[in-house]
Amino acid sequence: MNFEAVIGLEIHVEMKTKSKMFSSAPIDFKAEPNTLIAPLDMAFPGTMPIVNKEAVRNAIRVANALHMEIDHELWFDRKNYFYSDLPKGYQITQQDRPIGKEGYLEIEVDGIKKRCDIERIHMEEDTCMQHHFSSYSLLDYNRAGIPLIEIVSKPVLRSGVEARKYVEKIREIVTFANVSDGKMEEGSLRCDVNISIRPYGVDTFGTKVEIKNLNSLAHIEKAIDFETKRQSELLLLGKKVQQETRRFDEAKKETVLMRVKTEAADYKYFTEPNIPPIKISDEFINNAIETCPELYDQKFERFMKNYALNVTDAQILLSNVDYANYYDKCALFTTNYQNLANFFISSILGYLNKNVVDIKDFNVEPKFVAELVDLLKSKEINSTQGADIFNKMVKENKSPLKIKEETGATLISDEVKIRELVLEVIKLNPTLPSDFKAGKTRAQGFVMGQIMRKTGGKINPAIANKIIVEELNK
Repeated sequence: MNFEAVIGLEIHVEMKTKSKMFSSAPIDFKAEPNTLIAPLDMAFPGTMPIVNKEAVRNAIRVANALHMEIDHELWFDRKNYFYSDLPKGYQITQQDRPIGKEGYLEIEVDGIKKRCDIERIHMEEDTCMQHHFSSYSLLDYNRAGIPLIEIVSKPVLRSGVEARKYVEKIREIVTFANVSDGKMEEGSLRCDVNISIRPYGVDTFGTKVEIKNLNSLAHIEKAIDFETKRQSELLLLGKKVQQETRRFDEAKKETVLMRVKTEAADYKYFTEPNIPPIKISDEFINNAIETCPELYDQKFERFMKNYALNVTDAQILLSNVDYANYYDKCALFTTNYQNLANFFISSILGYLNKNVVDIKDFNVEPKFVAELVDLLKSKEINSTQGADIFNKMVKENKSPLKIKEETGATLISDEVKIRELVLEVIKLNPTLPSDFKAGKTRAQGFVMGQIMRKTGGKINPAIANKIIVEELNK
């Protein structure tokens, strides 16, 4: 019997705001534990929540990008449960009135597009972070109260590949909209998977298993593929799939049991009494949408149209929103767009990867990169000189034109001078013309190598090759 997987995803996205969802405490991922806390975050008596306006703006932007109906009133609820990472003993969330509902996005797998329906997007606050050691755990309340959006898909995904593509698309939206940095390795974007299997052709759902806190695209795909296989083997053996919560063991590359679910959790939701309903004006919603930064799909289309890039290069440049933004800034100072893309991918990304430097910490002014690309394109300098100038630019953030002047980096383009050098080589090697005419093309390369050696590589190769061919043909 063949089975198909029925998969729904719950994606938690930490929003990139200056302060927390309901308190004025600042947010800094790199801060020392328990240094960014307000009384509300610790649930001190008498403290009252205040809704973060920027978090609402961000949620509206994502809801719009996902083609959702946007609620014009904000309602918050209390989700009650007791756990060590929850200071108040409840979480402020949106249960009955999410800010967005009934949306979708499109993914593409093996050239086939698929619409993925999304049930809802709601705002809530994050819990504190637990650090587990051999015999004890420590709590960091810096994360308590950080604004979250949770994006809940409908059970429309059917494989690990589809799930990975779906999460990739969500990450593109939240990073290009500047809502989140989307760093799964730091917990800024986390994914829970709900998965069941059923025989092909059957409409009813099987027993659902939840896989918690997947923090990489690869793990999402591998966990789903393993769980699909595990559940299939159980059913083929005549056994039942238990309703349970599992986690992905990175070392074993398999899901392992966390706890068995005997009944649905009763969170005793009720409307948050300390936050009255808040009306959102059309003006606020429209402004949030209109001021949203350019999203991935629009930026990709513009890169292809305005810069005439090939698809592969455009995809590399847009693999990181900061790469794309830096390229855009460079492109303001040159029209050699494809050459700029080539240089960015080979030289700049090469430098960043080799030195483990984030593009945000790359301090070379974009106009200097454009100047260097133009120098290379016009063949005023060769690739070796360009690499030397680039290295100095990285260290000094200085104009390549100034570095070129200081170092004397230039190519000899004077045809009279180049012809003299070519004739000198031919005079010392009189058989070269006859060899060349006989089809031995290495004669041309030999002459080029000799004049390059004589000038320290400072010959303009295009002009030199033209003159070499002329003289060898005489």
